[in-house]
Amino acid sequence: MAFVQLDNISLSFGDRKIIDEISLNISHESKTALSGGNGSGKSTLMKIIAGINQADSGKIIKDRQSRVAYLPQSGITLSGKSLIEDAETAYDHVLPLIAEKELLEHELSDSKSDDGGTASKLEKIHELQEKITDSGYYSRREAAAVILSGLGFSQEDLGRTTGEFSGGWQMRIALARMLLSKPDIMLLDEPTNYLDLEARNWLEGYLNAYEGGFIVVSHDRYFLDSTVTEVAELFGGKLHIYKGNYTAYEKKREVELQQLIKDYTRQQEEIARTEDFINRFRYQATKAKQVQSRIKQLEKVERIVLPESLKKIHFNFPQPPHSGRKVLRIEGLSKAYGEHRVINDLDLELEAGEKLVIAGKNGAGKSTLMRIIAGIDPEYTGRVEYGAGVAAGYFSQDVDTVLNPANNVIEEIEAGAPTHLIPDIRSMLGAFLFRNDDIFKSTSVLSGGEKNRLSLLKLLLHPANLLILDEPTNHLDLQSKQVLLEALQNYSGSLVFVSHDRYFIDRLATKVIEIENGKHRLFPGDYEYFLWRKEQEALGLTENNAKAAGSTPDTAEQSSAGKLSHEEEKRLKNRLRKLEREEEEILGRIEQLEAEAAELEKMLHDPEIYSSAEKARGIQDAISKKETLQAELLEKWENLEAEKTEIETAE
Repeated sequence: MAFVQLDNISLSFGDRKIIDEISLNISHESKTALSGGNGSGKSTLMKIIAGINQADSGKIIKDRQSRVAYLPQSGITLSGKSLIEDAETAYDHVLPLIAEKELLEHELSDSKSDDGGTASKLEKIHELQEKITDSGYYSRREAAAVILSGLGFSQEDLGRTTGEFSGGWQMRIALARMLLSKPDIMLLDEPTNYLDLEARNWLEGYLNAYEGGFIVVSHDRYFLDSTVTEVAELFGGKLHIYKGNYTAYEKKREVELQQLIKDYTRQQEEIARTEDFINRFRYQATKAKQVQSRIKQLEKVERIVLPESLKKIHFNFPQPPHSGRKVLRIEGLSKAYGEHRVINDLDLELEAGEKLVIAGKNGAGKSTLMRIIAGIDPEYTGRVEYGAGVAAGYFSQDVDTVLNPANNVIEEIEAGAPTHLIPDIRSMLGAFLFRNDDIFKSTSVLSGGEKNRLSLLKLLLHPANLLILDEPTNHLDLQSKQVLLEALQNYSGSLVFVSHDRYFIDRLATKVIEIENGKHRLFPGDYEYFLWRKEQEALGLTENNAKAAGSTPDTAEQSSAGKLSHEEEKRLKNRLRKLEREEEEILGRIEQLEAEAAELEKMLHDPEIYSSAEKARGIQDAISKKETLQAELLEKWENLEAEKTEIETAE
């Protein structure tokens, strides 16, 4: 069985411990998300597992037959081969087996007599032949074509040299090559960064069917929920494992964070009291012994640190100015590049408050349509008109000229922010990954991703009632995406956007327009409804036929076939209220148990207790019972949360 085992791995950069005595077992069954804030050491840990970086201490135990493959975030450059030839290099690990088999066959053909080794050689040849066949080597071209197609390459691309492709497409080639090689364990560092939505969906399906194990780092919540069965969180150099998908991890972590905040507050109060005692009596000779004792006590305190990546940040956009009911009207819009027509006779109306996502494969014309709507590209035929009182804001991945190179980050945001938001500027910058000394960096030295994030935040702080956002979630981590999502959900203006993040689209879009091969189609529903319609059409069913067959999705069923019955809706609401009451009772009981356990822990510091092994053991047993009961209540709370989510989805 393939496995890699990390045993007390540690690594430091200067005086900062990035990885602190981490132990981890990875097998061919592992489906693990590696989580943690920016700079927590995720990529470093992946490189140690891959054997690229060396740890300062600890050891890695690996099954000799295990093949481990690593895909970095970026930096792969390919040239010299055609796309299909480069993909086939995924089978290079099979070549030594072929060479060994051919050598044995040659030895057998040259042998004039049976020297007693013929049988063993024949057995070895048979074993090698099975390994070669199982690797898929003999059908490598067909397999390569399937995987390359799934990742968005066309049949015409197969003969192109790899050097012709952009950096993002070269990363797709590297991913295809890894998938084709079928390693026992894959280490995937942000594999979805350069994938459009269709390619991400395909990769989800591939990983769900994959027989090997993998560890993945990703900022795509939907992708993680669809593919992993556990989350390994790296924080403060330590690794903690949470069973379940990413959403389950977040719920468990939220409860832990609440307790951590309480412990942190309690510890800070205790530290403050100790420091106050030291400062008041430092120079009194009669208190010198007690002061020294408190100083030593303070030095031994293991300080609780609140994880930056889990601190909750919320903000709302400035109230948009009022507009008319009709925000945008497009009539007969057509756009071509030479002979290539990307948009043909498009009609569209957008009403106030609607959130429209533009769907389609890379190169279909999504960004072109966005630029036309924003007024950036005037080279088209047809009419594009804003409604009365519409003030638009446009964000593009190419926009960085709006930044003043003479400003640092915080000056740039403060210069354009509404007055009432000035006190929240640092929190907002933190949500967009500008933390600590980053806010004092000059805008002129920011990376491309940093400029995009700053440009997006700057745009969002300006009052606008029509936002046009092209890939706003690029370069954001999971927490920052959630902050942006919540702000856009609460935004009362209208929105036109493009995104490759399925979770983001699912929770935001109220209408979908698809662009493909110059044609367009409008779907008056959310993204799940759009996917369902596409799936039914692929099966040759119309919407009415699908309804008659009872195959409508929950969301489409409620929007197209009518809402829940009054009785059922009433029953669900009553059940929901009951669940909420039970939740409150459970959380209250958990808090009570935590307080009781804390009091018992204080008793362990009493000389009368800790000097008696029997009394100390009794206290420890009582603490253990309360912790066990807390765990049981926490599990019950998680089950209630799951049922609540199910009911809220059904309503």
